[in-house]
Amino acid sequence: MSVETDSHGRLYLSSEVRQKYGEKFHVVEYEDRLELIPIDENPLQAIRDAAGDAFEGESIEALREEAREQAKADAEDGLQRGKHAAEETDE
Repeated sequence: MSVETDSHGRLYLSSEVRQKYGEKFHVVEYEDRLELIPIDENPLQAIRDAAGDAFEGESIEALREEAREQAKADAEDGLQRGKHAAEETDE
């Protein structure tokens, strides 16, 4: 399927596409392309449905702490990758 923008930059999707995926999309911009990601009418419920019972029995505080620890680890990994890249550039 291909679509074109109008003079105002709007895309028009067929009714079949809108019925299948909905009316709202998140636009993800990559270096070489764009992707339209459908946004569920009730995004929070969609997350709950997708997660199922994966977090059942977990306290909110425990989940928050785990998320903080993961974010910290990710940030430290990124810092190390940045330092390594800078060292390679200096060589």
